[in-house]
Amino acid sequence: MKLVLFNDFTPGVLKGDSVVDISGVVSDVPHIDGQTWMSGIIEGFDGLRGAIESAAAGSDGTPVGNVRLRAPLPEPRRLVCMAGNYMENASRALVGDRDAFLKSPSGVIGDGDTVVLPDCPAPHFHHEAELGVVIGKTASRVCAEDAAANIFGYVQFIDVSARGVDPNGNSSFFWGKSWDTFAPMGPAIVTADEVADPQNLDIKLWISGDIRQDLNTSDMGRSVYEVVEFVSWITTVKAGDVISTGTNHVGLGPIQDGDTIEMEIGGFGPRLRLNVKDDWKRTWPREPLSRMTAFESTVRAKVGR
Repeated sequence: MKLVLFNDFTPGVLKGDSVVDISGVVSDVPHIDGQTWMSGIIEGFDGLRGAIESAAAGSDGTPVGNVRLRAPLPEPRRLVCMAGNYMENASRALVGDRDAFLKSPSGVIGDGDTVVLPDCPAPHFHHEAELGVVIGKTASRVCAEDAAANIFGYVQFIDVSARGVDPNGNSSFFWGKSWDTFAPMGPAIVTADEVADPQNLDIKLWISGDIRQDLNTSDMGRSVYEVVEFVSWITTVKAGDVISTGTNHVGLGPIQDGDTIEMEIGGFGPRLRLNVKDDWKRTWPREPLSRMTAFESTVRAKVGR
């Protein structure tokens, strides 16, 4: 099943090229806003599933092109992102030490929205296409062997990053990761039963029609289940929280004003499509990260970073 929020953050099921409104059968779930509604649906899904499936089966829905798809989790209470979790096409001999960071939930945007590049002295801004894990219930200190039981589903996620902003000479995840609009997500949550193997998913990302990232989750250094184990060891996770599992950095390159971004995980439904806006109209060479070292050094010298 593919769950969405659409128009005025109304819950729905993506059914082929249509969206079926399921608000009637989940109306008893508290819904202060779209996030609380979807989190409540996730938490109570075992009891709601039959009614949701019947509603989806009994309606043709509305064509996707006639609705506005929103981020399916507009402001999760916890948005945790793994750092350095890929083997980079076997270029790393060993997986790095476990590390992650909290990304601001207010950075979440959805399909058709705009990534706004902020007025900070970043040498450049990057896209990072990632598999997001949606937590299904309150959990703490979950063992990897039991992690599947705590995963509700998966979502397409992009970790937008400002590179090289180093206050006081130290790298800063807050400066680099938590700007508004830096957490695009969606358009749908794919329930875990539809994902046969989370370690064999193709992830692709295009910038203005040119493919930049083309990776598979088999390149992860630590599996999805090990990621859930690590995060839940440090912090309690709850229904509707999102853990993003990191990216393969091969192919990363700058994004800039006027770009379009498209991301796709095989079998997850519509691509996540975004625009990029920069009021400063800054530009960078479009080479991928692997060929940006000399350029970055030059820019850092110019801006004093």
